[in-house]
Amino acid sequence: MAVWIVLIVVSTVLLSIALLYNKLIRLRNKTENAWAAIDVQLHRRYDLIPMLVKVVQGYAEYEKAAFVEVTSARTAAVTTEGRAKLAKSNDHVTSCLERVFAISESYPDLNANENFLNLQEELSETENLIAYARQYYNDIALKFNNLLQTVPYNVFAGSFNFYEREYFTNDEMLGSQEVERKEQ
Repeated sequence: MAVWIVLIVVSTVLLSIALLYNKLIRLRNKTENAWAAIDVQLHRRYDLIPMLVKVVQGYAEYEKAAFVEVTSARTAAVTTEGRAKLAKSNDHVTSCLERVFAISESYPDLNANENFLNLQEELSETENLIAYARQYYNDIALKFNNLLQTVPYNVFAGSFNFYEREYFTNDEMLGSQEVERKEQ
């Protein structure tokens, strides 16, 4: 009889550990999938930038510095590794694109160009998709990180080599969060 009780207890403990592990695996995979969605949209954005520069350059020859800057920002972002560094380099890409669009306002012929308008619309749509993917990833990362910090998951997470995910934020958001922390 005692053997059966020990077997039931051991089986229950092993089953509980397996369930905890499987939940961590599912959530980790969900964070990786969410990150992949961000990556897809960022690469879509990177692919549109050279076309935008080419269209705008023909109209705004005197604004060469802006085109060089957006091209170098794109190149740097493509080669950046690490989620926090990637977020920062993409903030730079965004500011460069805003500068290019500001320059384009000075050229009425450019704003009437169908290729430019299509690229501008595609980039705008891509920015919206990046924002959505970023929010979704951060929500999943928060859920995963919370799980890793709560009992009983925190007991097993380290031994199964699970680690917290960095959030994909921009500098402006980070700055406002730091101000909020200092005020509290």
